[in-house]
Amino acid sequence: MTLIREPAVAGMFYPANEKKLRTQLLQLFEKVSSEKKYNNAFGLIAPHAGYVYSGTTAAYGYHAVSGKQYETAIIISPSHREYFPGISVYEGDAYRTPLGDVQVNNKLREKFIEHSNSIFMGSNGHHAEHALEVHLPFLQFLYPRINILPVVVGDQSKIYIDELADRLAQNYNENILIIASTDLSHFYTKIEADKLDSIVANRILEFQFDLLQEELSKRTCEACGGGGIVALMKAAHKLNKTNSKIIHRSDSSDTSGDTDEVVGYLSAVIY
Repeated sequence: MTLIREPAVAGMFYPANEKKLRTQLLQLFEKVSSEKKYNNAFGLIAPHAGYVYSGTTAAYGYHAVSGKQYETAIIISPSHREYFPGISVYEGDAYRTPLGDVQVNNKLREKFIEHSNSIFMGSNGHHAEHALEVHLPFLQFLYPRINILPVVVGDQSKIYIDELADRLAQNYNENILIIASTDLSHFYTKIEADKLDSIVANRILEFQFDLLQEELSKRTCEACGGGGIVALMKAAHKLNKTNSKIIHRSDSSDTSGDTDEVVGYLSAVIY
């Protein structure tokens, strides 16, 4: 029997109607069409808010990595609604969006969880999580035949993030794109948010993933998917892919006009 994860936030974070969703994605990509593309991307860091808020920043990032076709996207998502120790790789066959079903790469999943104490196959964190789902339409739009490895991090402690980085490096090939899904600081003033978000941006640019991990744990900066960023960068470092570029930064006030309580967004390419 086929197990499919149904959309949880279609109609909220992005349009539930296929035609409207395609139109919105087309408009977002037209807005960024003149920007540079990277044909040697290892990974992408991109936001996961509603498209009206973070869609432009996400589109900048996805456009930047669209210089080549990928067969598989490994999507690393934080777990917003459910705590669990370790890291959950979806046990089902596909994720569904208004654009259709995205198949899970079963062979990669088997290798990814093999002999691991903390990375397991399950549904923990996958039921209602938006931070993974919102990336799928971007991927489907650019790569209609892509499959995925959906990874939700239930605990971003160093022991789990280090193992995730090892597995990413061990299982990487040139047909894979790794995506770290994250937003930045939440509900500070625009000025305060810019200071906090600049720390994350600078650590990515300087490729200082250990320092970023330390600062996230001390809460001197914020990123809900910070563990995914660290795992992505650690894996890249193991494979000597240590170039990084901030493609776009924004915050929710760019859409809402409210500068008193903003959420920060960033897209960056690791190559």
